[in-house]
This record gives sequence, structure tokens and C-alpha cells, in this order.
Amino acid sequence: MHIIVNIIIIIVAYLLGSIPTSVWISRSFYNIDIRDHGSGNAGATNTFRVLGVKAGLVVFAVDILKGFAAVNLIHFTNYYIPDGSNYINIQLLLGVAAMLGHIFPVYVGFKGGKGVATLFGVICAISFYPTLIMAGIFFVTLILTRYVSLGSMMAGLSFPVLIVVVFKETTPSLVIFSLIIAILMLFTHQKNIERLLRKEENKANLKIKKKNKPDKED
Repeated sequence: MHIIVNIIIIIVAYLLGSIPTSVWISRSFYNIDIRDHGSGNAGATNTFRVLGVKAGLVVFAVDILKGFAAVNLIHFTNYYIPDGSNYINIQLLLGVAAMLGHIFPVYVGFKGGKGVATLFGVICAISFYPTLIMAGIFFVTLILTRYVSLGSMMAGLSFPVLIVVVFKETTPSLVIFSLIIAILMLFTHQKNIERLLRKEENKANLKIKKKNKPDKED
């Protein structure tokens, strides 16, 4: 019975992560598909860049909520000891399922975003205080540079440092997860890093977008 419940909540976590926030908002309010503009990703980063700060913040917030809700599906079980290693392992598994849903959303042809905002929600549900600091790093970097990709990478790279050095976390799976996330941030942002080095990375539009259609970017 436990296995069946675990499988069900993992599937639900994936379906939650698959909710294509940026695609639905861009289609409903801007009459476009966000994936046809900017970088082509269906995530908060591209939404900030193409549609502006208002739409970007909505997508960012909802995508965070997806990850947070997915991890908290563990409360539909009653056979794990809170804060125990198995409890954290299942939380991480639910979080990974949500992130995979965001990257490969079943509702819109499996073409999604990079899962950074959803990852924030996952980490927030598992390690709240490190996430607050990471969010601060992200927004400070975004405001100072207007590079969403740089803010995402800085926040992601800070995760293992916060977990291991600042908060002295000793749960092996969480420590390994934090290291994997840092590596994935670099791996999934390779093109962004190349553009940043060439000073060709597009900056986020931090103004409220009032047009019905955004200008298409290369």
C-alpha cells in the first residue's frame, strides 16, 4: 500500500510541475506562445525578458508554488518520520518529479523551461531559510544586472555553500542534492554563460509591459 501511495503522489507531483504557467499566461493575455520568443524557454526567465516584470513575477511566483506544493504532497502519507532521512528522501523525489514536469510538461508537448523557479519552491519546502537567502541573492543580482540567468546561477551555486557551510546540514541525500543542483545550474545555463562572456546576453525587461504583443527577440 505504501508503494502505491508513493507512486500516486510522485505522479501528482509531476503533473503539478507540468502546469505551463508562462505558456498559458502568454497565450491568454498576450496572444502569443512564449516559446516562440526570446530564448524559446517556457519559464520565468524568458517571461521576464519578453513580457516584462508583471508577467514575469506572476510566472515566477506560480512556478515556485508548484514546487512547494509538490514537496508537501508527502503530508498525504503518515508512515514517514518528519525530518528523518527517508522523509527528506521522499521530499527530494517529489521535488525532482515536479522539476521534470516543468522541464517536460505533459500539457504542452513536453517543451518547458529550465525549472529554476520550481526548484526554488522545492528547496523552500525542504530548507526554508537557505531558500530565503537564495531568493535574496537572486533578486539583488537581477536588480543590479538585469540578467535573470546570472541571478539564477548565483542563487543555485550558493545552495551547497548555504547547506553545508552556513546551516551545517549533514543529511547525505540533501548535501548531494545541493551539489547536483549547483552543477545543473552551470550545465543548463551553458549558452547563457557564453552570451554573458560575449556580453550578448539579453537583459530582463523590468518595466510593466502594456502592449498586447511583445517584440520578438532573436
